[in-house]
Amino acid sequence: MADRVYLYDVTLRDGAQTQGVDFNVADKTAIAKELDYIGIDMIEGGWPGANPTDDEFFEQKPPLTRARYAAFGMTRRPGRSADNDPGLVALTQADTSAVTLVGKAWDFQVNVALEIPLVENIAMISDSIRYLCNRPGIDEANYDAEHFFDGYKANPNYAIECLKAALDAGARWLVLCDTNGGCLPHEIEAIVEAVCKEIPGEQLGIHCHNDSESAVANSLAAVRAGARHVQGTLNGLGERCGNANLISIIPNLILKMGYDTGISEEGLTHLTKASRLLDERLNRFPDRHQPYVGENAFCHKGGLHVSAMAKSSKTYEHIAPEKIGNQRKIVVSDQAGRANVLARLKDSAVDFTPDDPKINTLVALVKEREFAGFAYDGADASFELLARRTLGQVPDYFTLESFRVIDERRYNAKGVLIHMSEATVKIQSPKGALDMQVAEGCGPVDALDSALRKALLPHYPSLEDLRLIDYKVRILTPQSATAAVTRVLIESSDNSGEIWRTIGVSDNIIDASYNALRDALTIKLFRMGV
Repeated sequence: MADRVYLYDVTLRDGAQTQGVDFNVADKTAIAKELDYIGIDMIEGGWPGANPTDDEFFEQKPPLTRARYAAFGMTRRPGRSADNDPGLVALTQADTSAVTLVGKAWDFQVNVALEIPLVENIAMISDSIRYLCNRPGIDEANYDAEHFFDGYKANPNYAIECLKAALDAGARWLVLCDTNGGCLPHEIEAIVEAVCKEIPGEQLGIHCHNDSESAVANSLAAVRAGARHVQGTLNGLGERCGNANLISIIPNLILKMGYDTGISEEGLTHLTKASRLLDERLNRFPDRHQPYVGENAFCHKGGLHVSAMAKSSKTYEHIAPEKIGNQRKIVVSDQAGRANVLARLKDSAVDFTPDDPKINTLVALVKEREFAGFAYDGADASFELLARRTLGQVPDYFTLESFRVIDERRYNAKGVLIHMSEATVKIQSPKGALDMQVAEGCGPVDALDSALRKALLPHYPSLEDLRLIDYKVRILTPQSATAAVTRVLIESSDNSGEIWRTIGVSDNIIDASYNALRDALTIKLFRMGV
């Protein structure tokens, strides 16, 4: 059995089924790029034709350097030919070289949910896979055998027949799905071993849900039994209790079990960043206790643990945290965080020398700001600016004297409810002159952004193509109600296609927005060498 395990991420599709999760195209683009950087083999972009967001993403999907995109859909409908099924046709228009189809593998589901003969379900699987395999541009068709393990327990012959129908039609991967998430590792391992006696493990995959808190263990058990394709999501995102968590599966496969996943040592070190990036995109707090990547995963408090750790990190750590991009945290140490700041400086391509006294100032400043609510893992541009300002590497492009924002809500003469925002800014130009500009917008942040640009464009024409593509607000102190401290995360881009993220924190949401806007403007000017 080959030791190569292929990783297939379903965050953008299956993860999007999580209650409260609503990815936009910018979210999906950022996540896809991060997955590609890590070294995931295949990224399931969504379900073409299912919703406008997925359609737009496939039209604008970012180029990948290593990973491949897959489109997701289902087998043809009963009573239709594959050529005449709109869902299958939409899949062929998604411009992906791989397509994954879900189809029933449990006779109970066929009888109760689909209400069709068992032989018709077999034909649906076979016809659909064969149709895709014959389409130009598609070189990989995969079959997600939905409810496979429950189906195998109830009627193993029929479950295997579903797999063989897809295999004979040309499917590359036959993915065994624990759709209801109720299986345990010993069941998964035994069933996968049995299936491997009839179908080569090099064509078997595993897709687990976490309803019994066993999705990661079940996925690893399937690999032990012979499966060589693993599906999952970042942070275990998914409907109900979630999917198998790739953030835990990947280091377990590589560091614990010795499998080749195609992910390099460098890619492995970006797992922590990827995990926290997803949480930032979802506007939620990361799980501090998440294995491998949580803030407390390698945290040691005073006492016997710290004493032992001073002698050897192996006394209370199962791996070196640096391997997956995390850091050791000694609560009683004033040096906690320095290594992380130095790593961030390297990632941001900031020139520095480790013994520069200003580095200590930066470390203290980062600690102070993160305590106040800043989260630089999801705001790389703001961290770069903070570092460069501390090291004296960023000029003062402009100085804000003051701003004022007025927001009006009223009914016009025709009885139509209208909203109008107006912002006034006073800035000191690079030549020292005071400039005041007024602008209107469709909201207070838009008005403030427009007024700032109006004041700055005469001095910096290169800001013309800068655009705000995403805006998120998180309440940091909900106990303070409407006076709560808020964190604003802004994502910006320009005609070059580059994307950067900036952050602002304040007990005034407009002030927090201004801080993030200011960083967005400043980093563009700096990177353009103005």
